[in-house]
Amino acid sequence: MVETTRRREIEDVASDLFREQGYAATSVRDIARALDIQGASLYAHVTSKEDVLWAIVDRAAQRFEAAADAAETKAAAAHPGDHAAQLAELARGHVRTITQDVGAASVFVGEWRSLGPERRVPILERRDAYERRYRDLIAAGMAAGEFRMIDPALAAMLVLGALNSIATWYDMNGRLPADRIVELAAESVVRIVVEEPT
Repeated sequence: MVETTRRREIEDVASDLFREQGYAATSVRDIARALDIQGASLYAHVTSKEDVLWAIVDRAAQRFEAAADAAETKAAAAHPGDHAAQLAELARGHVRTITQDVGAASVFVGEWRSLGPERRVPILERRDAYERRYRDLIAAGMAAGEFRMIDPALAAMLVLGALNSIATWYDMNGRLPADRIVELAAESVVRIVVEEPT
């Protein structure tokens, strides 16, 4: 239990540093210094800086996937056939995941490419599968005549790009509370696919 707690503490501190400085600019010594331990002591808990990055990225990916699963289940039960409501629910789950752990979410969004190929490829596949949820839902909404005729792949990238940008600026002590940001983001995402440009 102590080891699990220490490992999570390392990941949380590293998340903050990777978010502030970037993965490449953060050294193991920086992480150790932030934890007030010797660099060599850090290696008792982790094998490498990339190992820490992988743990953060994998945990964030799991959280995004679990939130999307829950959102899809909830939306299918509460809003069958209502693609706009389903898209809004997916967006809410995504933004909640960001605001609940903005450090890990930011690292996932911005630093996964720093992983070595053996770890980067599976994360890319998971990211593509996650994006496909949005693309397929948008395509279904278009087929039903609910969404305007736009390219589903481009629309999914625009939607996720807008949502992911929250990880770069969100501040839990900021002007708007997390719940309000969640709702505003969900409304905005639906507008992207429903409203015709003027």
